[in-house]
Amino acid sequence: MANVLFRTKNIEQSIQDTDEPEGHGLRRELSALDLMVFGVGVVVGTGIFVLTGTAAKDYAGPAVALSFVLAGFVCGLAALCYAEFASTVPVAGSAYTFSYTTLGELPAWIIGWDLILELALGVGVVSIGWSGYLNSLLSQAGLELPEAITAAPGDGGKVNLPALLLVLGVAVILVFGVKLSARFNLVMVTIKIAIVLLVIFAGLFFVKSGNYNPFVPDSRPPASGHGGLKAPLVQTLFGFEPQIYGAMGIFSGAALVFFAYIGFDVVATAAEETRKPQRDMPIGILGSLVICTILYVSVSLVVVGMQRYDMLSSAAPLAEAFRSVDKGWIATIISIGAVAGLTTVCMILMMGQSRVFFAMSRDGLLPPLFARVHPKFGTPHVSTMLIAVVVAAIAGFTPIHEIDVMVNIGTLFAFLVVAASVLILRRTRPELPRAFRVPFVPWLPILSMLATLWLMINLSGETWLRFLVWMVAGFAVYFFYGTRHSRLR
Repeated sequence: MANVLFRTKNIEQSIQDTDEPEGHGLRRELSALDLMVFGVGVVVGTGIFVLTGTAAKDYAGPAVALSFVLAGFVCGLAALCYAEFASTVPVAGSAYTFSYTTLGELPAWIIGWDLILELALGVGVVSIGWSGYLNSLLSQAGLELPEAITAAPGDGGKVNLPALLLVLGVAVILVFGVKLSARFNLVMVTIKIAIVLLVIFAGLFFVKSGNYNPFVPDSRPPASGHGGLKAPLVQTLFGFEPQIYGAMGIFSGAALVFFAYIGFDVVATAAEETRKPQRDMPIGILGSLVICTILYVSVSLVVVGMQRYDMLSSAAPLAEAFRSVDKGWIATIISIGAVAGLTTVCMILMMGQSRVFFAMSRDGLLPPLFARVHPKFGTPHVSTMLIAVVVAAIAGFTPIHEIDVMVNIGTLFAFLVVAASVLILRRTRPELPRAFRVPFVPWLPILSMLATLWLMINLSGETWLRFLVWMVAGFAVYFFYGTRHSRLR
């Protein structure tokens, strides 16, 4: 039985599958610049427009910049591991494919199931946030949409129609080809980055040094009824009282804002559609992460300098910070940037989701229908549209709360497995050509694993419980379908 569960897929066979004549190969059209734009497009989104306020107000205070640095450091370690794998095994599926070639079929299924959770819920959350910013913009223009079509049933409406239509519209763009998606993304990212730079440079004129004092507020228990603040698992396990601010607040803030960095791993799912993956994948992954870290730290320092951390808005901190200094017109521009930014986030997360589905289906672990590629556009159109329908239903009819931490734990778990896979592949296939090599092996991958585990245990116990329930459901699907239909059987 163990031989079945941990059978690995030959790397050469995985690469050969990308050239199948049966309509199961994706079209190679992306460059290093396209990959960097994809990475920046998906990373600069919800985190920079929303989570900055929550992390500063509820966890780290002005030291939220350190939370972003810490989260970026952990992502940087993981990015090096992703870059080695994506350039060595340029096949769709990202962490799922990497683990299939090193750890075996069952671990690969677990990672694939985990990525489904991360990407699908990520699209749902971001589309709902996009709907909120759009409604705010329309309201400022004097166009009030009725609540019945702008909120899910649990939030007082009947359907969140803008979120639903966004998901379906993005899916149509993805079906028409990855190059069209890249061009659309480039336009949206250009708008978004321009507005982020406006926030940084315009905000500098309104920074007050007193707002940075104290930079790391004293730790204290959260106030009674503190909205949504959960004790991290590390505090529960070791009997600590829940704390906000102080050193633990910085770590907890890092675990929260980690959601803001999700994206560079999605770049790895496009390895099979990259013209020169051995060269371009490391550039795209590492380049996008460096750019986004600089932007995040700069924006967080400016925002907490403009407005006291305990006065920041949890919903729209950047816009509200400018309203607090009577610059409402800049707040409106920021809202426009948020709409553009969250559009690209939805598109790229959904692209990553469809590629994971595609790879798992091509391996036989999911029905073969999902591995079909459009004969004209060269995209996995069936899996893209199916995912769009499911996610659109979630976004339109479900009030989603605390999903960001569910996405976090799924991503961190994938990072943990990729770092372990680098160590295993270095030992089992040392002769394999590697265009990019992680430095300081085994120490850097081990450090990546430890740092990832630390962030994971700084998430709440409730998040861990929900994650385990999802994993149990995944085991059931694998044993009832995957083991019987695997191509390696």
